[in-house]
Amino acid sequence: MPTNSNPPDGSEDLREAEAVFQDARGAMFGIAYRMLGSVAEAEDVLQEAWIRWQTYDRSRVDSPRAFLTTTVTRLAINVLQSARVRRQAYVGPWLPEPVDTSGDPALGAENTEALEVAVLMLLEKLTPTERAAYVLREAFDYPYEQIAEVIGQTNANARQLVSRARKHLAAEKRAGVPAADHQRFLTAFVAAAQEGEVAVLERLFTEDVVSYSDGGGVVRASKFPVVGRHRVAKYYHAFADRFWVGVTVEPAEANGKPAVSLSRDGAVFAVLTVSVTPDGIDRVMVMMNPAKLAAMTA
Repeated sequence: MPTNSNPPDGSEDLREAEAVFQDARGAMFGIAYRMLGSVAEAEDVLQEAWIRWQTYDRSRVDSPRAFLTTTVTRLAINVLQSARVRRQAYVGPWLPEPVDTSGDPALGAENTEALEVAVLMLLEKLTPTERAAYVLREAFDYPYEQIAEVIGQTNANARQLVSRARKHLAAEKRAGVPAADHQRFLTAFVAAAQEGEVAVLERLFTEDVVSYSDGGGVVRASKFPVVGRHRVAKYYHAFADRFWVGVTVEPAEANGKPAVSLSRDGAVFAVLTVSVTPDGIDRVMVMMNPAKLAAMTA
């Protein structure tokens, strides 16, 4: 994709350019969000892509969709490279920003791959280009030839990047369960957590369960992941009589999986979701950073 932008021919209809952009917007957001794990950062990328699209000489573009995909992916790679430095200084565990997928379960993709919160956390361990190649291939089913063009690599390198990413994820990604079982475990966990029932919580958890609470240093939350069946159960028991007072629990859908939103006095203060394997809940993820709740509470 050319990198220099020139003002478009003044006779070109800007409304047509906007229509093309809006038609591709869902897929572009899906790519940017999966790469960045942040709704706000993904929206910033799309805004920058729109500026480049409307000011570019579009008569030179053979495929608007390919141009926009390349622009968004490369912008997201740049943002991800700088975001890694910021996340190293993040206060407490960093969780991806949850999105409401009740209206668009795949967020513009061919499938829901790389959309679950737990999977997005695993993607954080990939390099920016590995992440881009994986998302384009697994979520959007792009051919390797096009992936290579988008990320500026050879066809062979694109295949290698996807293969490497798959191996990284396969080493840590666990088998899931049907949606009905996922919902059942989530419901049982919330009920047991509200009552602080240690024995019930332990039965729901895997031996190596991990609980993450993302407050971002803005609200009070554990600054370290809590690990292990007994420790996590005791952790939720310890503040059951305080945390849940006056809380309204509402069902939600976050990143394609059942979740709950927690509100107090009519204001949502947390979104809670779990990762469930055939052996039980292996991840509890509680998003409490107010800046990351906007997409779920809009």
